[in-house]
Amino acid sequence: MQTPGVLEKFVLNLLKKKNPDEFLEQSAACGLKKTLNAFDLIILGISAIIGAGIFVMIGSAVIGTTERVGAGPALVISIILVAIACIFPALCYAEFASMIPVSGSAYIYTYATMGEFAAWMMGWVLMLEYAIGTIAVASSWTGYLIKLFEGFPFLPECLKNPPVWLVNDYQTALASNPDAVVPHFLGIPVCVNLPAMFIITVIALILLKGIQESANFAKIMVFVKVAVISLFIIVGAFYVKPENWVPFAPSGIKGILMGAFAIFYAYIGFDAISTAAEETKNPQKNLPIGLIGSLIICSVIYALVTIVLTGMMPMNSIDLKAPIAHAMAFVGQDWFAGAIAIGALAGLTSVLLVLQFGTTRILYAMARDGFLPPVMKKVHPKFLTPWVITVLSTVLILIGSLFINMQVAAELAIFGTFTSFVIVCIGILLLRKTEPDRPRPFKVPFCPWFPIIGIIFCSGLMFVALREVKTSAMLFPLWLIIGIGIYFMYGYQSNRKNEKLKLQHLSENNSESNHLSESVK
Repeated sequence: MQTPGVLEKFVLNLLKKKNPDEFLEQSAACGLKKTLNAFDLIILGISAIIGAGIFVMIGSAVIGTTERVGAGPALVISIILVAIACIFPALCYAEFASMIPVSGSAYIYTYATMGEFAAWMMGWVLMLEYAIGTIAVASSWTGYLIKLFEGFPFLPECLKNPPVWLVNDYQTALASNPDAVVPHFLGIPVCVNLPAMFIITVIALILLKGIQESANFAKIMVFVKVAVISLFIIVGAFYVKPENWVPFAPSGIKGILMGAFAIFYAYIGFDAISTAAEETKNPQKNLPIGLIGSLIICSVIYALVTIVLTGMMPMNSIDLKAPIAHAMAFVGQDWFAGAIAIGALAGLTSVLLVLQFGTTRILYAMARDGFLPPVMKKVHPKFLTPWVITVLSTVLILIGSLFINMQVAAELAIFGTFTSFVIVCIGILLLRKTEPDRPRPFKVPFCPWFPIIGIIFCSGLMFVALREVKTSAMLFPLWLIIGIGIYFMYGYQSNRKNEKLKLQHLSENNSESNHLSESVK
């Protein structure tokens, strides 16, 4: 048999796949604690979905921004489109997660179907979705914290009206107040979003403690925010005026599609449920329930909030920064503003929990496969959590929060989500072809049509958005190029070293086994 040349070997390595059974063996050896049930997973899903989308992005989705038009009251149609666009990838995630119940989500599924290089790029895109998304949500958290402080007259003025450079990144500080005085160090402007950095650090400490503790914390946050949103729907329904729904779609189909793109931000991180597969009891049954159940529940809630919000006031009166709180003030219910701020803080906190959780589990899976230094796959001896990855990723997110603009971060995270959804749908089609007989505890119905519809919906929305949002449309390809560079400069060689270590370890084990057999004889 002819030995492959250097170039051929290089290409083969790029396309090298990992059998799903290898991932299962790795998972069994590493021993993350299995504590989550179907209800816990639904709570994680609701934690991820109900947050910044309702309390922040719904305003810009209705009205639009300088770079994109809004949907108007037709945003309810946008939400239906997003739910449809998400349900097909959700079914694909459920099939994969039931077959390969390990940490890593779309990164693992890509490795099993498309090979090493595609897996690295998928992991890199997921970092965009989770880590950058964390920065955007943390910035929104700061805004609602200040709004909460404003409701307490006895608090000092420095808390109710802090300097812009202590509660914003540099670009947002200048955008909110061009005349703001920003301190400089060696000629460099210094802006530190202290509240965002604080909540990111607190969430990291909760994640270090353990996944069950994180799930319990998420349950409290979900209860608070769902209670506040339910109260808004019930109270706000009495102030709905049908004439506010006219014109229903002021920007036509383009506005509906761009509204779908904006509200897609709400669904960032719901796929993080699949990253909890390795810590789930009976994942073959519970993961599909968690993924699909949380998606349906949250889509219904978003639709109801949109109907009530757009019916309470004229479209042009909706506030971009705090649409729900402003709507209650608009109808004279000022007492509700404090409750909204508390619900928003709870909602955004739970989203941060899921996004940071997803970040750590993706990086943990990549470290376990040799793409990252071995120290990053260390599990805490007491808490059984990947503590090195948790600490390192938190530090990187804190650094990013100093200079990444919230709006751009949100749009980049959306592009990352679209990409991962498309890749997972493609992966299901490939694995159905290459391993048709592999046991599938959950199957995507009407395959290949459902995955194909998912690909069309998600890639179509992404294509429409790329033509409208100029800044993030340029930065997203740049992120991919940086990922390619890191892979070829470090990831590729690191994985080769990891393979040699595995072969060496296997050889040593075989030698010990043979020696033991000879001793017995």
